[in-house]
Amino acid sequence: MSKGRILVVEDNLDNMTLITDVLQSLGYETIPARDGEEGVKMAGAEKPDLVLMDLSLPKMDGWTATRLIKADENLAKIPVIALTAHAMVGDRDRALEAGCDDYLTKPLNLRELAQKLSEHIASRRT
Repeated sequence: MSKGRILVVEDNLDNMTLITDVLQSLGYETIPARDGEEGVKMAGAEKPDLVLMDLSLPKMDGWTATRLIKADENLAKIPVIALTAHAMVGDRDRALEAGCDDYLTKPLNLRELAQKLSEHIASRRT
C-alpha cells in the first residue's frame, strides 16, 4: 500500500532517478515531470498528495510553476516542497512567497526528506 503519490518536478535525469528511487523505497508512488510546464500540467491531471519542485527548471521555473499550482483552487491545497542546489540567501523566502509549503536543499538529507513528506502528507489528509 502506497503512503501517497508524489509529483517530482526535476529536469536532471540523475537527480530524478535518485529522488524517485528514494521515494519508492520509502513507500511512495512517484509521478515524473521534467520541467515547470509539465509539472503544472501533471499536477492538474494527477492531483498528487505532494509536489517536490526543483526551482531551476527549463521552460518555466519552479517559482512560477508553484504560483500557478497554488492559484488553481483545485490544486492549491497540495503541499509543494521546493528543492534547490543553489541555496542562496533569500531563496528560501522567495520559494515560500511563491507558495511553497517547505524548502529543502540538495544534496537531500534523507531523514529530513522522509520527515517532511510524512508531515505534509499527513496534514493534507486531516
